[in-house]
Amino acid sequence: MIDHELESDSVEAGGAADKLELDVDPGGVGVRVDTFVADVTGVSRAQARRWIDAGRVRVAGERVRASRKLALGEPVEVEPLEPVAMEVLPEPIELVVLHEDADLIVVDKPAGLVVHPAPGHPSGTLVNALLHHCGDLAGIGGVLRPGIVHRLDRGTSGVLVAAKNDFAHQHLSAQFAAHTIERVYRTLVRGLPGTGEGRIDRPIGRHPKDRKRMSVETRAGRPSITNWRVLRRFRRAGISELEIRPETGRTHQIRVHLSAAGMPLVGDTVYGRARGRDAALGRPALHAERLGFEHPRSGEWLTFDAPLPEDLLELMAEYGDAEPEGGSETPL
Repeated sequence: MIDHELESDSVEAGGAADKLELDVDPGGVGVRVDTFVADVTGVSRAQARRWIDAGRVRVAGERVRASRKLALGEPVEVEPLEPVAMEVLPEPIELVVLHEDADLIVVDKPAGLVVHPAPGHPSGTLVNALLHHCGDLAGIGGVLRPGIVHRLDRGTSGVLVAAKNDFAHQHLSAQFAAHTIERVYRTLVRGLPGTGEGRIDRPIGRHPKDRKRMSVETRAGRPSITNWRVLRRFRRAGISELEIRPETGRTHQIRVHLSAAGMPLVGDTVYGRARGRDAALGRPALHAERLGFEHPRSGEWLTFDAPLPEDLLELMAEYGDAEPEGGSETPL
């Protein structure tokens, strides 16, 4: 399954989840076990230590201390704990439905809507809305994420698919895991890149100092690839509109990769420096424009598009005239 990192505050004592089997690569040599586990799973270091203390983490088949340093090629087994059951109630939240059948539902998620509940945020999410709209989704994908196959960040708008039964959930999850899903994003970034397209291939993991952020500056990152292409340049504003086609689905991948490449997303206060009208946007300027996948039952290839939302259209109108890529002017 893609983009399903474990939440740092939602995993406590319970049954076992799927076991992870990892090998220490050069980036993990000399790294503490708790840091390594936190980086590769996305949980907090404190959570990783709880797993270690509970005997859920083994190196070369043996229990270890959290401070144990890792060596190249050592096998690391991580057996996470299931989230504590939490009551998730249906709520009559309006949904923009792009497609619905007996197996799945495709929606255009608005910016600001959280995808699934978490401790401290049990309501007002897409899951609450889906439970009201679809009825019983219990057990499909877990107690906190019924029906959820992939995620979009809270501030990201656009196309998202959810499963209505176990068959569809497993089939869609396998497609995400195999990277056969078509995903296209639109974004606005600060800067006028000197080329019309590019590919960013840099591992992503937890930031070494700020555990709430992701970073390419990590010793135990997961392989991450993002392809980008310039659509238009707003030269007077110093802004470019990009099409993004990620090959992997790491947490905050697009935001992290583009920021590291010197093209932070407009409105991103975490990985960029939002200012003026950009800050007033209130979210990173990122939109999941297209999602394509094979229908789990019919095998038919389906493609769904969500138009750019009004807040991004209004922002681009304020930037003034845009030069399409390949225009008469020479790129900077």
